[in-house]
Amino acid sequence: MSELDLNLTQYLEFEKLALGAFAPVAGFMNEDAFRAVTKTMRLPGGAPFPLPIVLDVDAETAARIKGRPSVALIFRGEQVGVLRPESVFGCDKDETCQALFGTRSPDHPGVRFFKSGGDRFVGGPVTLTRRAVTDLTPHELTPQETRALFASRGWKTITGFQTRNVPHRAHEYLQRVALEVTDGLFIQPLVGRRKIGDYAPQAILAGYRALVEGFFPKDRVILGILTTAMRYAGPREAVFHAIIRRNYGCTHFVVGRDHAGVGDYYGKYDAHRMTERFDGELGITILRLSGPFYCRACDGIATERSCSHEASDPKSVVHIAGTDMRAMLLGGMEPDRHLMRPEVIAAARRVPLFVEREDA
Repeated sequence: MSELDLNLTQYLEFEKLALGAFAPVAGFMNEDAFRAVTKTMRLPGGAPFPLPIVLDVDAETAARIKGRPSVALIFRGEQVGVLRPESVFGCDKDETCQALFGTRSPDHPGVRFFKSGGDRFVGGPVTLTRRAVTDLTPHELTPQETRALFASRGWKTITGFQTRNVPHRAHEYLQRVALEVTDGLFIQPLVGRRKIGDYAPQAILAGYRALVEGFFPKDRVILGILTTAMRYAGPREAVFHAIIRRNYGCTHFVVGRDHAGVGDYYGKYDAHRMTERFDGELGITILRLSGPFYCRACDGIATERSCSHEASDPKSVVHIAGTDMRAMLLGGMEPDRHLMRPEVIAAARRVPLFVEREDA
Protein backbone atom coordinates (compact mmCIF):
# COMPACT_ATOMS: atom_id res chain seq x y z
CA MET A 1 0.00 0.00 0.00
CA SER A 2 1.30 3.43 -0.92
CA GLU A 3 1.88 5.88 1.94
CA LEU A 4 1.18 9.58 2.42
CA ASP A 5 2.73 11.62 5.23
CA LEU A 6 0.41 14.17 6.86
CA ASN A 7 1.53 17.36 8.53
CA LEU A 8 -0.23 18.48 11.72
CA THR A 9 -2.89 20.57 10.00
CA GLN A 10 -3.69 17.78 7.55
CA TYR A 11 -3.86 15.21 10.32
CA LEU A 12 -6.27 17.33 12.35
CA GLU A 13 -8.54 17.80 9.30
CA PHE A 14 -8.48 14.04 8.71
CA GLU A 15 -9.24 13.33 12.37
CA LYS A 16 -12.22 15.69 12.43
CA LEU A 17 -13.59 14.13 9.24
CA ALA A 18 -13.34 10.65 10.74
CA LEU A 19 -14.88 11.69 14.08
CA GLY A 20 -17.91 13.28 12.41
CA ALA A 21 -17.13 16.91 13.23
CA PHE A 22 -17.63 17.93 9.59
CA ALA A 23 -20.67 15.73 8.81
CA PRO A 24 -22.14 15.13 6.32
CA VAL A 25 -18.66 15.37 4.81
CA ALA A 26 -16.84 12.17 5.78
CA GLY A 27 -13.76 12.31 3.57
CA PHE A 28 -11.51 14.75 1.78
CA MET A 29 -13.60 16.33 -0.96
CA ASN A 30 -13.36 14.98 -4.48
CA GLU A 31 -13.35 17.34 -7.43
CA ASP A 32 -17.15 17.48 -7.82
CA ALA A 33 -17.66 18.33 -4.16
CA PHE A 34 -14.82 20.86 -4.13
CA ARG A 35 -16.18 22.77 -7.10
CA ALA A 36 -19.79 22.65 -5.87
CA VAL A 37 -18.86 23.95 -2.42
CA THR A 38 -16.60 26.68 -3.78
CA LYS A 39 -19.18 27.96 -6.25
CA THR A 40 -22.51 27.36 -4.47
CA MET A 41 -21.70 26.73 -0.78
CA ARG A 42 -23.52 23.42 -1.15
CA LEU A 43 -22.47 19.81 -1.59
CA PRO A 44 -23.45 18.11 -4.88
CA GLY A 45 -26.53 16.67 -3.15
CA GLY A 46 -27.68 20.14 -2.08
CA ALA A 47 -26.76 20.16 1.63
CA PRO A 48 -25.29 23.47 2.82
CA PHE A 49 -21.51 23.37 3.25
CA PRO A 50 -19.54 26.58 2.76
CA LEU A 51 -15.83 25.62 2.76
CA PRO A 52 -13.83 22.86 1.04
CA ILE A 53 -12.12 20.18 3.15
CA VAL A 54 -9.16 19.14 1.02
CA LEU A 55 -5.89 17.22 1.22
CA ASP A 56 -3.24 19.13 -0.70
CA VAL A 57 -0.16 17.39 -2.13
CA ASP A 58 2.60 18.21 -4.59
CA ALA A 59 2.55 17.01 -8.21
CA GLU A 60 4.94 14.12 -7.57
CA THR A 61 2.84 12.76 -4.72
CA ALA A 62 -0.34 13.19 -6.76
CA ALA A 63 1.12 11.14 -9.62
CA ARG A 64 2.20 8.40 -7.21
CA ILE A 65 -1.23 8.17 -5.57
CA LYS A 66 -3.44 8.47 -8.65
CA GLY A 67 -5.16 5.18 -9.47
CA ARG A 68 -4.28 3.51 -6.15
CA PRO A 69 -7.22 1.76 -4.45
CA SER A 70 -6.03 2.88 -1.00
CA VAL A 71 -3.28 4.92 0.62
CA ALA A 72 -1.94 4.59 4.18
CA LEU A 73 -2.02 7.90 6.03
CA ILE A 74 1.09 8.45 8.18
CA PHE A 75 1.48 11.01 10.95
CA ARG A 76 4.72 11.34 12.91
CA GLY A 77 5.93 7.96 11.70
CA GLU A 78 2.78 6.03 12.63
CA GLN A 79 -0.11 4.91 10.44
CA VAL A 80 -3.25 6.68 11.58
CA GLY A 81 -5.67 5.79 8.83
CA VAL A 82 -6.49 4.97 5.23
CA LEU A 83 -7.59 7.12 2.29
CA ARG A 84 -9.37 5.64 -0.73
CA PRO A 85 -8.64 8.13 -3.53
CA GLU A 86 -11.57 8.98 -5.78
CA SER A 87 -10.03 11.89 -7.64
CA VAL A 88 -6.82 13.87 -7.99
CA PHE A 89 -7.35 17.41 -9.21
CA GLY A 90 -6.18 21.00 -9.18
CA CYS A 91 -7.77 24.45 -9.30
CA ASP A 92 -7.10 28.06 -10.14
CA LYS A 93 -6.02 29.19 -6.69
CA ASP A 94 -6.58 32.89 -7.33
CA GLU A 95 -10.16 32.30 -8.43
CA THR A 96 -10.77 29.91 -5.55
CA CYS A 97 -9.44 32.41 -3.00
CA GLN A 98 -11.66 35.13 -4.44
CA ALA A 99 -14.68 32.86 -4.01
CA LEU A 100 -13.82 31.62 -0.51
CA PHE A 101 -12.30 34.71 1.10
CA GLY A 102 -13.58 37.55 -1.06
CA THR A 103 -9.99 38.48 -1.91
CA ARG A 104 -6.86 37.06 -3.47
CA SER A 105 -4.52 39.30 -1.48
CA PRO A 106 -1.55 37.48 0.06
CA ASP A 107 -1.96 39.72 3.11
CA HIS A 108 -5.07 37.71 4.03
CA PRO A 109 -3.92 34.79 6.25
CA GLY A 110 -6.43 32.35 4.74
CA VAL A 111 -5.33 33.20 1.21
CA ARG A 112 -1.68 32.98 2.19
CA PHE A 113 -2.09 29.51 3.68
CA PHE A 114 -4.22 28.14 0.85
CA LYS A 115 -1.79 29.34 -1.81
CA SER A 116 1.25 28.03 0.09
CA GLY A 117 0.00 24.43 -0.01
CA GLY A 118 0.38 21.80 -2.68
CA ASP A 119 -1.02 22.46 -6.14
CA ARG A 120 -2.96 19.18 -6.31
CA PHE A 121 -5.72 17.74 -4.13
CA VAL A 122 -6.56 14.12 -3.36
CA GLY A 123 -10.20 13.44 -2.54
CA GLY A 124 -11.90 10.33 -1.18
CA PRO A 125 -13.33 8.55 1.88
CA VAL A 126 -11.14 8.11 4.96
CA THR A 127 -10.93 5.65 7.83
CA LEU A 128 -9.32 6.45 11.19
CA THR A 129 -7.34 3.47 12.50
CA ARG A 130 -5.44 5.19 15.29
CA ARG A 131 -6.04 8.58 16.87
CA ALA A 132 -2.78 10.41 17.46
CA VAL A 133 -2.22 12.05 20.84
CA THR A 134 -0.98 15.65 20.88
CA ASP A 135 -0.45 18.08 23.74
CA LEU A 136 -4.00 19.33 23.22
CA THR A 137 -5.82 15.98 22.97
CA PRO A 138 -6.64 15.77 26.73
CA HIS A 139 -8.54 19.06 26.47
CA GLU A 140 -10.66 18.08 23.47
CA LEU A 141 -14.02 16.31 23.35
CA THR A 142 -15.38 14.29 20.43
CA PRO A 143 -18.92 14.79 19.10
CA GLN A 144 -19.91 11.52 20.73
CA GLU A 145 -18.52 12.68 24.08
CA THR A 146 -20.24 16.07 24.04
CA ARG A 147 -23.60 14.55 23.13
CA ALA A 148 -23.24 12.10 26.02
CA LEU A 149 -22.29 14.92 28.41
CA PHE A 150 -25.24 17.06 27.37
CA ALA A 151 -27.60 14.12 27.86
CA SER A 152 -26.12 13.26 31.27
CA ARG A 153 -26.86 16.81 32.45
CA GLY A 154 -30.39 16.69 31.10
CA TRP A 155 -29.78 19.55 28.69
CA LYS A 156 -32.33 19.78 25.87
CA THR A 157 -31.04 23.04 24.44
CA ILE A 158 -27.34 23.91 24.17
CA THR A 159 -25.65 27.01 22.78
CA GLY A 160 -22.30 26.52 21.08
CA PHE A 161 -19.83 29.38 21.32
CA GLN A 162 -16.93 29.76 18.89
CA THR A 163 -13.89 31.77 19.93
CA ARG A 164 -10.19 32.10 19.21
CA ASN A 165 -9.45 34.57 22.00
CA VAL A 166 -8.78 34.77 25.70
CA PRO A 167 -12.23 35.83 26.99
CA HIS A 168 -13.02 39.53 27.19
CA ARG A 169 -16.13 41.12 28.65
CA ALA A 170 -17.93 41.40 25.29
CA HIS A 171 -17.74 37.65 24.73
CA GLU A 172 -18.70 37.06 28.35
CA TYR A 173 -21.81 39.17 27.75
CA LEU A 174 -22.79 37.05 24.74
CA GLN A 175 -22.24 33.87 26.73
CA ARG A 176 -24.48 35.12 29.53
CA VAL A 177 -27.19 35.91 26.98
CA ALA A 178 -26.89 32.32 25.74
CA LEU A 179 -27.24 31.00 29.29
CA GLU A 180 -30.48 32.94 29.62
CA VAL A 181 -32.08 31.25 26.61
CA THR A 182 -30.76 27.65 26.63
CA ASP A 183 -30.16 24.94 29.22
CA GLY A 184 -26.39 24.88 28.77
CA LEU A 185 -23.41 26.55 27.14
CA PHE A 186 -20.64 24.74 25.27
CA ILE A 187 -17.62 27.01 24.91
CA GLN A 188 -15.39 25.51 22.24
CA PRO A 189 -12.29 27.61 21.48
CA LEU A 190 -10.70 26.87 18.13
CA VAL A 191 -7.01 26.15 18.64
CA GLY A 192 -5.81 24.54 15.40
CA ARG A 193 -3.46 26.22 12.92
CA ARG A 194 -3.26 29.91 13.70
CA LYS A 195 -1.28 32.96 12.65
CA ILE A 196 1.60 34.60 14.51
CA GLY A 197 0.26 36.99 17.14
CA ASP A 198 -2.89 34.96 17.89
CA TYR A 199 -3.40 33.76 21.43
CA ALA A 200 -1.65 30.50 22.30
CA PRO A 201 -3.98 27.57 23.10
CA GLN A 202 -2.65 27.39 26.67
CA ALA A 203 -3.61 31.02 27.29
CA ILE A 204 -7.12 30.56 25.90
CA LEU A 205 -7.69 27.52 28.08
CA ALA A 206 -6.30 29.22 31.18
CA GLY A 207 -8.38 32.34 30.62
CA TYR A 208 -11.59 30.41 30.10
CA ARG A 209 -11.00 28.20 33.11
CA ALA A 210 -10.65 31.32 35.23
CA LEU A 211 -13.90 32.70 33.83
CA VAL A 212 -15.92 29.48 34.08
CA GLU A 213 -14.67 28.48 37.53
CA GLY A 214 -14.87 31.96 39.01
CA PHE A 215 -17.94 33.55 37.45
CA PHE A 216 -20.24 31.05 35.70
CA PRO A 217 -22.51 28.34 37.16
CA LYS A 218 -20.23 25.33 36.61
CA ASP A 219 -23.11 22.90 36.12
CA ARG A 220 -24.35 24.88 33.10
CA VAL A 221 -21.10 25.32 31.15
CA ILE A 222 -18.79 22.84 29.41
CA LEU A 223 -15.39 23.86 28.04
CA GLY A 224 -13.66 21.83 25.35
CA ILE A 225 -11.30 22.88 22.56
CA LEU A 226 -11.57 22.25 18.83
CA THR A 227 -8.32 21.42 17.04
CA THR A 228 -9.04 22.49 13.50
CA ALA A 229 -7.60 25.28 11.41
CA MET A 230 -8.85 28.83 11.55
CA ARG A 231 -9.69 29.81 7.95
CA TYR A 232 -10.38 33.53 8.51
CA ALA A 233 -13.14 33.18 5.90
CA GLY A 234 -15.61 35.49 7.63
CA PRO A 235 -19.26 34.88 6.58
CA ARG A 236 -18.60 31.48 5.00
CA GLU A 237 -16.77 30.35 8.10
CA ALA A 238 -19.66 31.42 10.32
CA VAL A 239 -21.84 28.86 8.52
CA PHE A 240 -19.06 26.28 8.77
CA HIS A 241 -18.72 26.85 12.52
CA ALA A 242 -22.46 26.46 12.98
CA ILE A 243 -22.46 23.12 11.15
CA ILE A 244 -19.60 21.87 13.33
CA ARG A 245 -21.43 22.78 16.56
CA ARG A 246 -24.58 21.07 15.30
CA ASN A 247 -22.50 17.94 14.88
CA TYR A 248 -21.32 18.24 18.48
CA GLY A 249 -24.94 18.25 19.65
CA CYS A 250 -25.63 21.98 20.03
CA THR A 251 -29.10 23.29 19.26
CA HIS A 252 -28.11 26.97 19.10
CA PHE A 253 -25.02 28.85 17.92
CA VAL A 254 -23.88 32.43 18.50
CA VAL A 255 -22.85 34.53 15.49
CA GLY A 256 -21.69 37.94 16.59
CA ARG A 257 -19.88 40.90 15.07
CA ASP A 258 -17.40 40.13 12.24
CA HIS A 259 -17.50 36.40 12.97
CA ALA A 260 -14.26 34.68 11.82
CA GLY A 261 -13.09 37.93 10.31
CA VAL A 262 -9.62 39.38 9.97
CA GLY A 263 -8.55 42.95 9.26
CA ASP A 264 -11.22 44.85 7.36
CA TYR A 265 -11.98 42.21 4.74
CA TYR A 266 -15.58 41.65 5.89
CA GLY A 267 -18.44 43.86 7.00
CA LYS A 268 -19.50 44.10 10.62
CA TYR A 269 -22.57 41.90 10.20
CA ASP A 270 -21.89 40.13 6.90
CA ALA A 271 -21.93 36.82 8.81
CA HIS A 272 -25.46 37.53 10.06
CA ARG A 273 -26.68 37.97 6.52
CA MET A 274 -24.83 34.89 5.28
CA THR A 275 -26.39 32.64 7.92
CA GLU A 276 -29.84 34.02 7.05
CA ARG A 277 -29.42 32.51 3.57
CA PHE A 278 -29.54 29.05 5.14
CA ASP A 279 -32.29 29.52 7.72
CA GLY A 280 -34.10 26.24 8.31
CA GLU A 281 -31.41 24.16 6.60
CA LEU A 282 -28.53 24.00 9.08
CA GLY A 283 -30.17 21.93 11.81
CA ILE A 284 -29.21 24.53 14.41
CA THR A 285 -30.73 27.84 15.52
CA ILE A 286 -28.49 30.85 14.88
CA LEU A 287 -28.41 33.48 17.64
CA ARG A 288 -27.44 36.59 15.66
CA LEU A 289 -26.24 38.92 18.37
CA SER A 290 -24.97 42.47 18.09
CA GLY A 291 -21.42 43.32 19.08
CA PRO A 292 -21.24 44.39 22.74
CA PHE A 293 -19.30 47.41 23.97
CA TYR A 294 -18.63 49.09 27.31
CA CYS A 295 -20.70 52.22 27.84
CA ARG A 296 -19.49 54.64 30.51
CA ALA A 297 -22.84 56.43 30.57
CA CYS A 298 -24.71 53.16 31.16
CA ASP A 299 -21.87 51.89 33.35
CA GLY A 300 -21.97 48.43 31.83
CA ILE A 301 -21.77 46.20 28.79
CA ALA A 302 -24.43 46.94 26.16
CA THR A 303 -25.06 46.81 22.41
CA GLU A 304 -26.55 49.21 19.87
CA ARG A 305 -29.84 47.39 20.44
CA SER A 306 -29.93 48.20 24.16
CA CYS A 307 -27.99 51.47 24.45
CA SER A 308 -28.50 54.83 22.72
CA HIS A 309 -25.11 56.33 23.46
CA GLU A 310 -23.19 54.98 20.49
CA ALA A 311 -25.11 57.55 18.43
CA SER A 312 -25.85 60.27 21.00
CA ASP A 313 -22.64 60.20 23.07
CA PRO A 314 -20.00 58.16 21.20
CA LYS A 315 -17.23 59.24 23.60
CA SER A 316 -18.96 57.17 26.26
CA VAL A 317 -18.61 53.99 24.20
CA VAL A 318 -15.52 51.77 24.28
CA HIS A 319 -15.63 48.98 21.72
CA ILE A 320 -14.21 45.64 22.83
CA ALA A 321 -12.43 43.71 20.09
CA GLY A 322 -10.20 40.68 20.35
CA THR A 323 -7.65 42.38 18.09
CA ASP A 324 -7.42 45.38 20.42
CA MET A 325 -7.16 43.23 23.53
CA ARG A 326 -4.36 41.18 21.94
CA ALA A 327 -2.51 44.35 20.95
CA MET A 328 -2.71 45.74 24.48
CA LEU A 329 -1.47 42.53 26.09
CA LEU A 330 1.24 42.10 23.49
CA GLY A 331 2.45 45.60 24.30
CA GLY A 332 2.57 44.82 28.01
CA MET A 333 -0.49 46.92 28.83
CA GLU A 334 -3.31 45.82 31.12
CA PRO A 335 -6.82 46.21 29.66
CA ASP A 336 -9.28 47.99 31.93
CA ARG A 337 -11.32 45.62 34.11
CA HIS A 338 -14.45 46.73 32.27
CA LEU A 339 -12.95 45.26 29.09
CA MET A 340 -11.27 42.10 30.40
CA ARG A 341 -11.39 40.60 33.88
CA PRO A 342 -8.13 40.89 35.87
CA GLU A 343 -8.55 37.26 36.95
CA VAL A 344 -8.61 36.17 33.29
CA ILE A 345 -5.54 38.26 32.45
CA ALA A 346 -3.60 36.88 35.41
CA ALA A 347 -4.43 33.28 34.46
CA ALA A 348 -3.46 33.80 30.82
CA ARG A 349 -0.15 35.45 31.72
CA ARG A 350 0.97 32.36 33.68
CA VAL A 351 1.35 30.39 30.42
CA PRO A 352 2.67 31.21 26.92
CA LEU A 353 0.37 34.02 25.78
CA PHE A 354 0.85 34.30 22.01
CA VAL A 355 1.61 32.15 18.96
CA GLU A 356 5.18 32.84 17.88
CA ARG A 357 5.29 30.70 14.75
CA GLU A 358 2.72 29.30 12.36
CA ASP A 359 2.21 25.52 12.24
CA ALA A 360 2.22 23.66 8.97
